[in-house]
Amino acid sequence: MNLETPIKEIPKIGPFFLRKLQRMGIRKVKDILFHFPHRYENFSNIGPISKIQLNQTCCVLGKILEIRNSRTWKKKMLLTQALIEDKSGAIKAVWFNQPYLNKVLKKGDNVCFAGKVSLEKDGLYLSNPAYEKITSPQDLSNLTHTGRIVPVYPETEGLSSRWFRYILKPLLLTFKNKIPETLPQHIIDKFNLLPIEQAIWQIHFPDSLKLAEKARNRFSFEELFLIELFVLRERLRLRKEKAISIPPNIEITREFVKSLPFKLTNAQRKAAWQILKDLEKTNPMSRLLEGDVGSGKTVVSIIAALNVVKAGYQVAFMAPTEILAKQHFKEVSKLLKNFNVKIALLTGKEDKIISQKLFRSTSKGPIPEILEISRNKLLDKVRGKINPQTKKFNVGVDILIGTHSLIQNKVKFGKLALCVVDEQHRFGVEQRAKLTTKSNSYVSQDKEIRKIPHFLSMTATPIPRTLALTIYGDLDISILDEMPKGRKKIATKIILPQERKKIYKFIKERVKRKEQVFVICPRIESPKPEPENSKTQGKTDLPNTEPQASNNVTSWAEVKAVKEEYKKFSKEIFPDLKIAMLHGKMTPKEKEKTMEEFKRGKIDILISTSVVEVGIDVPKATVMVIEGAERFGLAQLYQLRGRVGRSNLQSYCLLFTDSKTGKTKQRLKAILKAKNGFELAQKDLEIRGPGSLYGVKQWGIPDLAMENLKNLPLVEKTREIANELLEKDPDLQNYPLLKKRLEGFEKRIHLE
Repeated sequence: MNLETPIKEIPKIGPFFLRKLQRMGIRKVKDILFHFPHRYENFSNIGPISKIQLNQTCCVLGKILEIRNSRTWKKKMLLTQALIEDKSGAIKAVWFNQPYLNKVLKKGDNVCFAGKVSLEKDGLYLSNPAYEKITSPQDLSNLTHTGRIVPVYPETEGLSSRWFRYILKPLLLTFKNKIPETLPQHIIDKFNLLPIEQAIWQIHFPDSLKLAEKARNRFSFEELFLIELFVLRERLRLRKEKAISIPPNIEITREFVKSLPFKLTNAQRKAAWQILKDLEKTNPMSRLLEGDVGSGKTVVSIIAALNVVKAGYQVAFMAPTEILAKQHFKEVSKLLKNFNVKIALLTGKEDKIISQKLFRSTSKGPIPEILEISRNKLLDKVRGKINPQTKKFNVGVDILIGTHSLIQNKVKFGKLALCVVDEQHRFGVEQRAKLTTKSNSYVSQDKEIRKIPHFLSMTATPIPRTLALTIYGDLDISILDEMPKGRKKIATKIILPQERKKIYKFIKERVKRKEQVFVICPRIESPKPEPENSKTQGKTDLPNTEPQASNNVTSWAEVKAVKEEYKKFSKEIFPDLKIAMLHGKMTPKEKEKTMEEFKRGKIDILISTSVVEVGIDVPKATVMVIEGAERFGLAQLYQLRGRVGRSNLQSYCLLFTDSKTGKTKQRLKAILKAKNGFELAQKDLEIRGPGSLYGVKQWGIPDLAMENLKNLPLVEKTREIANELLEKDPDLQNYPLLKKRLEGFEKRIHLE
C-alpha cells in the first residue's frame, strides 16, 4: 500500500463507505490521510465523578453498574441510560435514539466517557457522551475517542468523526516513516515548521493543542506555498510565450477619447496606458482591470481593442451572460461608430442560435448598419481568408462579442491578438488555452513561433491584497478607484419588516417622477409543500433557485420569490403600475425583451433574481430593493446596488431583512459604512472568508489554505519564499518531491 493506493484497498472500507468517501472527493490513501480535522475536543483531563459541574465538558473513567433502553412517555423517544461509578461517586449517562448501545456497552465494562454535563429533576447527567472501552483502568495510552485531544472532522451522512478516527489511527501507524517530505529542509528550518511525519500525526492525534496548532501551521504554510508556486510558475510560463506586439496608436487613441460624450477619469487614463504598454510587449499581457461598478472599465477595454484592431488584428470580447453580451455589443458599436470597425455578436448554444449580428460603419453617416447573417457566414468572416488580388490575409470581423460560445469548437479566429473577459477573472488558465488554438491563420507564415493572445479581464468585485497575491497572483492588476464626475452616493438603508408599507409609498413616489425600481428576490418560486410522510431529512438541494450565498437564517419556505412577488405587486400593491419579472428560467429572448422594455422605461418595477447583478445599465433606475438581504454575500449586494446610481439622479438601495442575528447585522452594517468597494471586500473577507466571497470553494483550494487566504503576513511570507525558490530553480529540478507534489496539486486545483 502507498499514497496512491485506492481507498477500497484500506481494511474495513466496504462499498457503502467507499461511495460516501468518493462523494467527498476522497479516492486515494493520500486523500484520507490529508482529510484534516476542522476542530478538536479537549477530553485530555480525566477527573473524578464527584468533581463534575453543570454545563462542563468533562471526561470520566468508570465501571457500568447498569444499562437499559426505555421510551419517553410524551414524545415516544428511545433513551439509553447507563449508571457509571468510580471511586468518588456515580453519574448517569443518557443517549437519545441510539438503542444499539445496549448491545455495545455491557454491565461491568470499564469505559471512558466524555461529554457535556446537563441537569434533570434527578440530578446531573452526561448528555450523549462519547465512549470508549478500556481493558483496565491503568491502560489509557491507546485511547482514541476520549481521554485525549480528540479530532473532529468534516463529515457527511454515514461518515462520522468517530468513523474517521477509527480508520485513520491504524492507517497512520501503517504509514509511519513512509510519507515523503516535500518541503525543502532550508524552508522547514527557516520557518520552524514541523517535519511532515510529525505534523501528519499531530494534526490528527495531537499530544497538545499547541502541537495541533503547529501542525496546522505547517500544512497551512505548505498549501499556500503550493498556490504561490502554481501562480508564479504560470506567470513565468506566460513570460516565455510569444504574443503579437501592438504598438500604441496615440493618434487614434486621442481621436477616440475626444469622441466620448464624457471626460475620462485619471484612473481610466492610467489603466489604459498600463494596458497599451503591455500590448506593446512580445510576451502576452495577463492583466486584471478592477474597479467599482460604474467606474468605466468597458471604455478602457475599448481603447485597448481599438488599438489592436487598427494594428490589423482581432479582439474576442467575452461576457458571462447573453444579456450582458448584447449590452456590450450595443455599447461598443455606439462608441466605435465613427472608426470603421467591424463588430459582430455571437450568442447561443451550438444547436440553438439566438442571434448573430454584424455591425459596420458606412460612408452614409454615423448611423451603424446592422445586418442579420447566418451562423456559418459569420464564422467564415471571423476565420478570414486570403485576398486573391492583394495576397493578404483579411478577416471580416474585427471584434467578436459573445458568451462562452466564443470557445466552441467551430469558432476559429484568423488574427486573434486580444481576449477581453468581463466578470470572469479566473477565466484564462484552461479556457485561454482553448482560445489559443483558435487563432492559427496569422502564424501560418511562421509556424515555428506559436503566438498566443493578450488577455485582459475585468471585474467590479474588489479584490483584497491577500487574494491578489494568491489566487490572482499570475495577473497584473490595474485599479479604477475614481468614479465619473456627477455621480451621487447611493443612499443605503437596512429596512425592518414593520417599515414595509412606508417603503411601498416611497417607491410609488419615485415612479411618479418617471424613475424605475429593481426588486431582487433570492428565489424564482416558492417550493411546493412536501407530503407529510416524505423523507426530506438531510435534503440539501434547493430547486428553482439562482446561485447565491445563503446563511440559512430562515427556512427557504419563508424567503421571497420572484413569481409570488410579481403577482402580489401587480395585483395587490401596485395594480396601476407596469410590473415585470426576470429570472434564469426565462428564455434568452424573453429576458432580452424584458430588459429592453425596462431600459426604454416601459416597465416601472422589475422583480428579478440576482441575474441582474452584472453589467445591466439602466440610468433611470434609482431604487434597488433587496428582499432577504441576509442571503446574499456583501460582494453580491455591492454588485446589485451598483445597478442603480448610473446617472446624476439620487439613488437608493433598501436592504430588507427579517434576521435578528448578530452576524447578519454586522455584515449588513458593513455595506452602510464602507467608503468604497475595496474596503467592503476586505470586510467581507474578514466576516465570511474567501470561499463565500469569491466562490473560491469551487476552485479546489484546500480548506487549510482557504482559512489562511485572509492572513496577509503568511501570504506575503509564502509568496516571498516561492519567488526566491523559482528564481534559482524555475523547473524545480533540485526538488523532485516538491515538483511531484505541485503537479498533483495542479490537477486538484483549478483557478479558471
